[in-house]
Amino acid sequence: MAGKAIVGRKVGMTQIWNEENRVIPVTVLEVAPCRVVQIKTPQTDGYSALQVTQGEVAEKNLNQPQIGHFDKAGVEPGRKLLELRLDDIDGYEIGQEISAEIFSEGEIVDVTSVSKGKGFAGVMKRHGFAGQRASHGAHKVHRKPGAIGQCATPSRVFKGKKMPGRMGAQKTTIMNLQVVKVDSESEILLIKGSVPGPKGATVVVRNATKVPVSTGDAQ
Repeated sequence: MAGKAIVGRKVGMTQIWNEENRVIPVTVLEVAPCRVVQIKTPQTDGYSALQVTQGEVAEKNLNQPQIGHFDKAGVEPGRKLLELRLDDIDGYEIGQEISAEIFSEGEIVDVTSVSKGKGFAGVMKRHGFAGQRASHGAHKVHRKPGAIGQCATPSRVFKGKKMPGRMGAQKTTIMNLQVVKVDSESEILLIKGSVPGPKGATVVVRNATKVPVSTGDAQ
């Protein structure tokens, strides 16, 4: 599990040039400081995590349980509450701010967000099926999956069969992405490559838990 994490908002994609004058595609994340509202421990909650909030919100837009939760912690109310699962929560305290400075340039991270929703999709778009033959007896079945089960035995379709259905809009993690730039003053984090989710999506950035040897040495 992660040792450090932060929450950001996806702004979009752009490109920068490195010292060798090579183009690097990057995703821009707006990373406002996170305030720790609650610390969860294995003794009290069964797992270790930090409950954090970002931004500011007027109390009139909160219900009484939310107001009481922030008042108990003595933390200024934020727009939403999020949980960061961490291995080690030692050194953290309620009210502490976590900024983008916890990451450094060149560090390898895992990024989690809810992917873009694609709506209802067929098997060719959803699972990459090749489809049926274009001619020679194929009639209006060009994009259909074909046979989906057996004969009389077992007389059913197995669970997990790849079939048409809703595509996207699910929690997705991209592992081993590289932090290209950290700008704590502008509250900006640049991640090499693409990050799941549409513009404005909430993104959780954690230090990578499965770093290949070759990836860890790459710059």
